[in-house]
Amino acid sequence: MMRTIKKLPEAELEIMLVVWEAGEAVTSDYIMERLDKDWTRPTLLKLLTRLGERGFLRCEKDGRHNVYTVLVPREDYVQEASGTLLQKLHHNSLTSLVASLYDGQKVSKADLDELKRFIEEAEEG
Repeated sequence: MMRTIKKLPEAELEIMLVVWEAGEAVTSDYIMERLDKDWTRPTLLKLLTRLGERGFLRCEKDGRHNVYTVLVPREDYVQEASGTLLQKLHHNSLTSLVASLYDGQKVSKADLDELKRFIEEAEEG
């Protein structure tokens, strides 16, 4: 049975993006160096604790450091978040989503061409 992945608050998502990008277990020092934030260490540690409680990260002690390992792959999170966005804001209409992005100038003509190629390949396969 698949579990529902909860949407992350912005601050926690920023941390997860760093951890996902690393592709391996990381320390809080690693995360602090890569975040473009002026957070204090206690703030980061509190957010990492929350991510552990939510089931996104596992924390293990390695000597004097905590090491954080991904439990929810980026692809799983993106798939769930995208589906929720499509359902809640666009009533499951992909056309509505793309139109809103295009009208808001978030999607270029090149992006639309790429989407068209994707659709054509999906129809063939």
